[in-house]
Amino acid sequence: MSVAPLLPRLTQASAPLTREVTVVNEFGAAETVSIPAERPLTIYVDRREIVTLMTLGAMPELLVLGYLRNQRLIREAGDVLSIMVDWEVNAAAVETRHGITDIDARTAQRVVTTGCGQGSVFGGLMQELDQIQLAEHAQVTQTELYGLLNAIRLQETTYKSAGSVHGCALFRGAEMLMFVEDVGRHNAIDTLAGWMWMQPSSEQRGDDKIFYTTGRLTSEMIMKSAQMGVPVVVSRSGMTQMGYEIARDLGLCAIGRAINRRFVCYTAPERLVLQPELAASRVAGDSLSAAGRS
Repeated sequence: MSVAPLLPRLTQASAPLTREVTVVNEFGAAETVSIPAERPLTIYVDRREIVTLMTLGAMPELLVLGYLRNQRLIREAGDVLSIMVDWEVNAAAVETRHGITDIDARTAQRVVTTGCGQGSVFGGLMQELDQIQLAEHAQVTQTELYGLLNAIRLQETTYKSAGSVHGCALFRGAEMLMFVEDVGRHNAIDTLAGWMWMQPSSEQRGDDKIFYTTGRLTSEMIMKSAQMGVPVVVSRSGMTQMGYEIARDLGLCAIGRAINRRFVCYTAPERLVLQPELAASRVAGDSLSAAGRS
């Protein structure tokens, strides 16, 4: 008989994602618009202050769990006894089961990142990259990629109503498993990492999943995806040089500039099952539409 994984106790302290403000438009008229909420969340682990994140607060407990996971401060969800979020004091209190070994040394070195809403990660991550082994035969088809992009297009989002946020999602093929938005793409991917850990063991594996982000593919985003075991990442934006080099060395398939049926595959094209006729049908359709308008 299988034993259920040991999971932490979590509060459910989600906060309003937007607020309405009055602005003046180009005609000099007042109107009401929505803007994303942004609030600080200070993480305390066993009463020790670790970091303050700026977040929408959609799923703060999963954000904290995923942050600790992606910073390699904990190795599995069962290391955490509870995560209690209190927005009255903008704090998340994390209680671990056995403490964190060498926490002073492990949090001493910080690396300034390009991420919005986070700012730094703990050092030593680059030294651990050679320990990551992604599933050798994991692939994505062009049909699945187009289905994924269509699902993102149809998703109701804070970005559509208020802008100024990043969205990330986990897919299995073209099936969206989880979608989250936050003020920074790092917060969003950390929330997904936390969500994965709270799922049954069969859902925790990353080798059958695809990670999507609206943000650019930087070194940190590639490393976090790889730490989650996800071998394919997709972005509507581009890719940095270090992100490219890390993805290439890991054999991670990085697909960028992915909007509608357009995309470029930067690395590991062997993981992408191409179906060029699908792209050709789009071009033909565009040509027919243009001819009809002339």
